Amino acid sequence: MNYSGAEILIKSLEAENVDTIFGYPGGQVLPIYDALYDADIRHILCRHEQGAAHAADGYARATGRPGVCLATSGPGATNLVTGIANAHMDSVPLVAITGQVPWSLLGRDSFQEADITGITLPITKHSYLVRDPSELARIVKEAFYIATTGRPGPVLIDIPKDVSSTSSEYIVPEELHLPGYKPVSEADPRQVLEAAKAIAKSERPVIYAGGGVVISGAQDELVRFAELLMAPVATTLMGLGGFPGNHPLSLGMLGMHGTKYANFAVCECDLLIAVGARFDDRVTGKLETFANEAKVIHIDIDPAEIGKNVRVDIPVNGDVKIVLKQLMDILQPRLGEAWREKIQTWKKEYPIDFCDNGELKPQAVIQEIYRQTGGDARITTEVGQHQMWTAQYYTFSKPRSFISSGGLGTMGYGMPAAIGVQAGCPDDTVFDIAGDGSIQMNIQELCTAVNYELPINVAVMDNGFLGMVRQWQELFYNRRYSHTKLFNPDFVKLAEAYGAEGFRVTKRSEITPVLEQAIRSSKPVMIDFMVESEENVMPMVPPGESLSKMLG
Repeated sequence: MNYSGAEILIKSLEAENVDTIFGYPGGQVLPIYDALYDADIRHILCRHEQGAAHAADGYARATGRPGVCLATSGPGATNLVTGIANAHMDSVPLVAITGQVPWSLLGRDSFQEADITGITLPITKHSYLVRDPSELARIVKEAFYIATTGRPGPVLIDIPKDVSSTSSEYIVPEELHLPGYKPVSEADPRQVLEAAKAIAKSERPVIYAGGGVVISGAQDELVRFAELLMAPVATTLMGLGGFPGNHPLSLGMLGMHGTKYANFAVCECDLLIAVGARFDDRVTGKLETFANEAKVIHIDIDPAEIGKNVRVDIPVNGDVKIVLKQLMDILQPRLGEAWREKIQTWKKEYPIDFCDNGELKPQAVIQEIYRQTGGDARITTEVGQHQMWTAQYYTFSKPRSFISSGGLGTMGYGMPAAIGVQAGCPDDTVFDIAGDGSIQMNIQELCTAVNYELPINVAVMDNGFLGMVRQWQELFYNRRYSHTKLFNPDFVKLAEAYGAEGFRVTKRSEITPVLEQAIRSSKPVMIDFMVESEENVMPMVPPGESLSKMLG
């Protein structure tokens, strides 16, 4: 039996167990939307295509399943670009489907034509421009396989309108033939043995855990590995929740706004075991001084990351969940009491803390969100000071509970991501901890949350500035606050205009009752916390400095 290309696409998505698509219709995807009309797939109409991409990204990070977004050609497709780049930087499995002008009009600068496969070439794992509807079933199967295996990432499928309108036979592909794509899982035993020997000889090991731990589902293995070695664990921003933040071996986050004791430990360790992390500049600080007393073991599924940024003594290419099991099979338990005692001394001397003068501080708000949720909420963030305070003051102990833009640092990510998280995890409490600058970049998605009765909670840290930029201007540009002072709308009235609930908090005593009310609500809620305007995120490693030279 023959089906239109659009119908084949929908059948192929159903075969991949897709239950939710985030999208925005337009002329070149009308055949696809017509096929969706009768499909057993929920479509969430976002208010901007960037919002759709971020929502699909949040859905993927929270559920572990690939997110799917759909947009029309031209500006619809280009509006997805930031979201695709964001997913690429943070290794998120995403399938982006775009409409395209008919083949006969391609290359003619036709109305709403854009070379989206060319535009997104550097920010996708793979992309397809579909030539014939008979290819669609195979392409969809390949796209989901590529997006979710190896190091995950976004895959783009661009479908010209005549392809989605033309009929063909729907044949379910039985096997995939991708001869040039062979992701690894188990590491070379020789690499594992060499790593085990280095671990056995070390006296001051530190485990540096990144987002790969969460992606691989290796949190239990990481806990057992750390306890076997009695080695402290520092996590990246993307690694939060991959190792319990309340575990005695946890050092919290390292890097520019990491804990002092995590950074000191990295500076003084004799062995750094990187697990699913990529040594980005916000972690390493000045490369010449980063862990320069240590041998470096780098465990990663992507061989291109090993040795890319720092010298690596022992490369171990493989899935971190499997590699940790391989290592534990041949390692003996360690004690390392002197090293642990030194770490504990640092923890006592340099706790994460803030000047609590009774005023409305953003750190206190985040601490109370943690207390009110018992640490069980799914937390998204925008990007800026509030993001770093969340990493510091909300203790993440479960994987996939912290959903934030890491590598790209995308302002406007948190609210649409919260929508995707709530759609994928309907029984969970979801908070977007936001800044008053970031929240306005995709604030229209509050209407999406209301439309679909997704009870997200948005906590706006309203300091009247683009806070992180202002902080840099204060510290490095002599307080010359060039164009960082904000004129904000009334967030309470704005929330109510969208049909959500709005609250304003101006005093410390109001935090708890308002949060309690928000969590009980069945509607989306926006809370405007009027926090201190010039509060800074501390500690801070100045850009280009060693991790040992922290301010604050």
